[in-house]
Amino acid sequence: MSQRYQRSEALLERALKTIPLGSQTYSKSKTQYPYGASPYFIVRGKGSHVWDVDDNEYVDFTSSLAAVSLGYNDTDVTSAVKAQLEDGVLFSLPHPIEMEVSEKICEMVPCAEMVRFGKNGSDATTGAIRLARAYTGRDHVAVCGYHGWQDWYIGSTPRDLGVPLATKNLTHTFTYNDLDSLAKLFQEHSGEIAAVIMEPMNVVEPTPGFLQGIKQLAHANGAVLIFDETVTGFRFSNGGAQELFDVIPDLATFGKGIANGYPVSVVAGKREIMQLMEEIFFSSTFGGETLSLAASLATMNKLQQEPVIATMRQQGEKIVAFLTEAISKYAAGNIFKITGDPVWSFLLISDVAPYTQWQIKTLFMQEMQARGILTIGVHIMSYAHSDQDLELLFSAYDEVIPLLVNAIKEHSLESLLKCDTLEPLFKVR
Repeated sequence: MSQRYQRSEALLERALKTIPLGSQTYSKSKTQYPYGASPYFIVRGKGSHVWDVDDNEYVDFTSSLAAVSLGYNDTDVTSAVKAQLEDGVLFSLPHPIEMEVSEKICEMVPCAEMVRFGKNGSDATTGAIRLARAYTGRDHVAVCGYHGWQDWYIGSTPRDLGVPLATKNLTHTFTYNDLDSLAKLFQEHSGEIAAVIMEPMNVVEPTPGFLQGIKQLAHANGAVLIFDETVTGFRFSNGGAQELFDVIPDLATFGKGIANGYPVSVVAGKREIMQLMEEIFFSSTFGGETLSLAASLATMNKLQQEPVIATMRQQGEKIVAFLTEAISKYAAGNIFKITGDPVWSFLLISDVAPYTQWQIKTLFMQEMQARGILTIGVHIMSYAHSDQDLELLFSAYDEVIPLLVNAIKEHSLESLLKCDTLEPLFKVR
């Protein structure tokens, strides 16, 4: 048992007795964080900082898997939630805040003419797919990116255990920035594809004309275009990636950053399609839960009133610029590559003989976390990330990057590890 993470490891052992993987979320579990060199439980957060159960403090660059955009315990969001709490959380009829939040989304999001709420991204994407199938009378779906845990999507990935074959056979994957891969699916399943659902951007930017081409292909073949903006919505732009890239889908789904950590997801889009919500069954007891909607309204108001996304982008650009220079300075280009949008950039790690990317990533995480930086190789910005936070990040990188370069060059990486190596994980991006 490591001294630094002693309580975390003890709690993980306890949690594993009653919780598979010890976590409700795969990306927060022990599969992602090397045992012996990682915290496993966080007890509080403020701004861009979090504290684990062993009272270690971190600058958090995972931002709750992009769900936190303003910063932990944002004053405006917390005040709105407290005020709503005085009136109640859930009622026997709708609360007016459902309408207020829907109107605000329609005001901000280009494709939004009508809105329905869920609680997580999988709710929203599944609702959008059901809508598309009802609207087109077709069953097949073309997918690109990650769209949640429900059968219709996860059956197309290696994590497909428990998904019926009949369901798997209805979902087909195409390649980002490759229009021909989608065109081929339309040829192979002519007249059968109800929807094209995709993340408009993730690790790399769309090439010129790609998103426009996707829309043209979808509509030419009678399919509904769905942008899964669970990640990009209210983060890449106030109106999401559809506003940033000026390509408007038929439907879009949102979650994460819309409520600064509170559970809300959204299906939004054209009225003629969304009105089918009255015919399909998309209904949940907690869809109108008021605390999360109050948080959402406060978050969107702040996005409109303050330079939230501009600030996140500006701070993220500083990270991209620093790492671009540091990778060159330390001759680490064979190990690292910086990509993505500045509001969510990725430090990609490559295999470098004799080591795999997983061995290198394990040492990387061990050393960054020991220096008070919580990251899995991403920089997911929040409005709260300050210049002081960036200096702490840069200081850590100035030590860790040359350490990794030397460990690989001298074949001494194993001797520096204080933990087991991470295992290869399923990837969808």
